[in-house]
Amino acid sequence: MAVNVSSEALALQRLYQWESTTPDKVVFTQPLGGGQVVDYTWRQVMDQSRRMAAHLQSLGLQPGDRVALLSKNTAQWLMTDFAIWLGGFVSVPLYPTLAAGTIRQILEHSESKLLFVGKLDGWEGMKPGIPAGLPCIHHPLSPEDAKKSYPGWDAIVAKTEPLKGNPLRSPDELATIMYTSGTTGAPKGVMHSFGTFAWGVQSGLKRVPAINSSARMLSYLPLSHVAERTLVEHGVLATGMHVFFAESLETFTSDLQRAKPTVFFSVPRLWVKFQQGISAKMPPKKLDMLLSIPILGGIVRKKILTALGLQECTFAAGGAAPMPPDLLRWYNKLGLDLVEVYGMTENCGVSHATLPGKQRPGTVGLPYDGVQSRIDPASGEIQMKAPCLMLGYYKEPELTKQALTEDGWLKTGDKGALDAEGNLKITGRVKDLFKTSKGKYVAPAPIEDRLVMHNAIEACCVTGANLGQPLALAMLNIDAIKKAASAEGKAELEASLTAHVKAINEHLDPHEQLDCLVVTAEAWTVDNDLITPTFKVKRNRIEDLFAKNYDAWVGMRKTVVWHKA
Repeated sequence: MAVNVSSEALALQRLYQWESTTPDKVVFTQPLGGGQVVDYTWRQVMDQSRRMAAHLQSLGLQPGDRVALLSKNTAQWLMTDFAIWLGGFVSVPLYPTLAAGTIRQILEHSESKLLFVGKLDGWEGMKPGIPAGLPCIHHPLSPEDAKKSYPGWDAIVAKTEPLKGNPLRSPDELATIMYTSGTTGAPKGVMHSFGTFAWGVQSGLKRVPAINSSARMLSYLPLSHVAERTLVEHGVLATGMHVFFAESLETFTSDLQRAKPTVFFSVPRLWVKFQQGISAKMPPKKLDMLLSIPILGGIVRKKILTALGLQECTFAAGGAAPMPPDLLRWYNKLGLDLVEVYGMTENCGVSHATLPGKQRPGTVGLPYDGVQSRIDPASGEIQMKAPCLMLGYYKEPELTKQALTEDGWLKTGDKGALDAEGNLKITGRVKDLFKTSKGKYVAPAPIEDRLVMHNAIEACCVTGANLGQPLALAMLNIDAIKKAASAEGKAELEASLTAHVKAINEHLDPHEQLDCLVVTAEAWTVDNDLITPTFKVKRNRIEDLFAKNYDAWVGMRKTVVWHKA
């Protein structure tokens, strides 16, 4: 599909716009550690980006060469991307939690000619994935070993003259290759042009007027993920808003309170953690009672939102996984209407969203402007079409062909249905459906949405192909693991989980009801390949690891089964 977008909306033109009209406006605030931060104005951002672009060109890289980026979110992450584009190259961002084998696979598949190494945890485990001889440049906040091994950003910027003029890239030109997180196999390189991203963010902003020049956002979800790339990177290019970066998990609360974001996006799991943190300090029944008192309720709401750093938030959203309806209702009582968004790497994350102030729990709302959506009558699969669709999978023409219908619609892999208002309800994954031995199909996603609402469960997976009834596996969070270390705590936790499963089963059809909940001792991590870098559970890996135990677990005839590896 041809992308019809004005040249002024493209990434480089937006950079030149802010460089010339608001050079002294602070655009990035970067924590340095120990409570220290540094601000960057548009003038400084563009000066450093231009200097790094000139350096990349001096290395003999050819137009269109791929340049990779492995780092947590920082101001230099975005400046690096800008420099890659200014220099005429294509950026390849990698998740900052990848295992060495996956890093090597992506760098070799993309034929990246250079790698930027930035702020990382676990660098020692990642370093073996860097192919021998691949040139690297380290960012200011990179690990000490990287600083000793590679040339540094600051030194290069200090000695290099900035790139002159305002080079342009056409809307159809390849801008980036974004590798998917690989829930169903090897990561695929999704190709996006300058035009697809420009169209996507323009369509999205029509739905979200809160993202404007005075907006503030905290960037903490991986910029290598399409949601953060669209909302933060292309959001700041489109609007010139102020982006704050998070320092660490330990400082996340203070990072939020520093930014006081007016726009905040998170995956459902973090929204659940916020809720659980509040519930640990104030029992839900007491909170409900306080919120029901007119004047006092307003004071309590403000106090809770201020503690979260969200007291000035006017647009809050969740996505990347289903938002449990009960969670949406809970935040609504606090005066925070969460918008649920739906999208994929293959469409710049721009497909559907609920309308601000009009929550429709259980749905992901209506298509964005210019997005066409339909449900395949044969399979129930959601399909969509828009100018923000990918150019294809890099070096994978067959996979690209399989991802699209003959008439050019993207096969999302999700099953769905429409309500009376036309809101889209996601009912599960086409390939995740499984059939029990009774011949009944089970969609795991809605059951998992209910399971993860228990404050002890970090992640879960409902499975059971060819069993009489489904079963669920769950990984506990750190607090629950500590609690289960004592006999008394384990008994209390088991009773709570048993009651939770019973309550869920009461709302399920007979063929969907869980036979048991298996609590696994082993952590589900990226390293052991049980979850993706975006914390999606790899169902096929769960099956590989645990399927041999299913019959034995069911045979125990217990609601909660404790499994030790």
